[in-house]
Amino acid sequence: MLYTPIQFRNVEIRNRWVMSPMCMYSCENGIANDFHFVHYGSRSQGGTGLIMVEATGVEPRGRITNHCMGIWNDEQALALQKIVEFIHKNSESKVGIQLAHAGRKGSTWNNIQIPIEEGWETIAPSSIPYHPTERIPHALTVGEIRNLVQYFKDAARRAVNAGFDVIEIHGAHGYLVHQFLSPLSNIRTDEYGGSFENRARFLLEIVDAVNEELNENTALFVRISGTEYAENGWNVEDSVKLAKILKDHHVDLVDVSSGGNIHGAKIPVYEGYQVPFSSEVRNQAQVKTGTVGLITKVEQAEEILQKGDADLIFIAREILRNPYIAVQGSFEMKEECFFPHQYLRAKISS
Repeated sequence: MLYTPIQFRNVEIRNRWVMSPMCMYSCENGIANDFHFVHYGSRSQGGTGLIMVEATGVEPRGRITNHCMGIWNDEQALALQKIVEFIHKNSESKVGIQLAHAGRKGSTWNNIQIPIEEGWETIAPSSIPYHPTERIPHALTVGEIRNLVQYFKDAARRAVNAGFDVIEIHGAHGYLVHQFLSPLSNIRTDEYGGSFENRARFLLEIVDAVNEELNENTALFVRISGTEYAENGWNVEDSVKLAKILKDHHVDLVDVSSGGNIHGAKIPVYEGYQVPFSSEVRNQAQVKTGTVGLITKVEQAEEILQKGDADLIFIAREILRNPYIAVQGSFEMKEECFFPHQYLRAKISS
């Protein structure tokens, strides 16, 4: 199944390998540069079905660090468009972008909050810092929340114009959307807090606004944390409930990760440790899912698909170590995979 195509709207992904979005902390003023051109372009030459560009801020405060990528202006979008055009012209990979807002986890470097004069005032659904030693984030007003929905919509329009095939909304890992979803970081008493439906409202408004910028030629994914590993926090039952609603709001795939919202949470880590969350969401909500987390071997990835635990395999550290894992896996499994014509002499050993 790893080398079986899959379709989302009119977007056909040639195999089930996905380069997971990973921040590179290498931009100035949010603009992609030569490093990103090589970084993403090289993975497309390795046969990866879908290249996901890293978490990309929809406004300056949406970045994790001063060196994170952005798409809040046209200059940033143009730099990304060059990468997309290269990948489309020189490979069979599709390209996605993860639209993100760090919320209270922004204005940091090396996971430490930097002084406000070097960074910015962080924002959140409620005035609760991620770590007790950090500055108190500004609790958003309803008007400010609506402005943020518009920022996501504007970013989606720029991404579509830049040629991206997939838009992913980052609702995981303790960033702003996740902060709204969790009852531990969202203690609002208005229409954006309290009940499950109210806590999900911000995400659903973003989804609906982004979908207004899309047509059948651009698919929509949402990344969530299946659980946040905390008592009375967001859990897999919540994720299943949310996934059912996202399906009704024309989300094509739920990308299931975990954790990130609760400082010091104890996370049991082992090979494929997040696959059970993807499996439960997929099979209980009857939605397509992606899974991620210590997936390092071709046979492991194939087994996940065969068992019906996920529809796409997102890989992170392993594709940093081996940009050609998809094409090398095709050799092992004797399956067809894109191989650059410039390298054909290496496809069959002599």
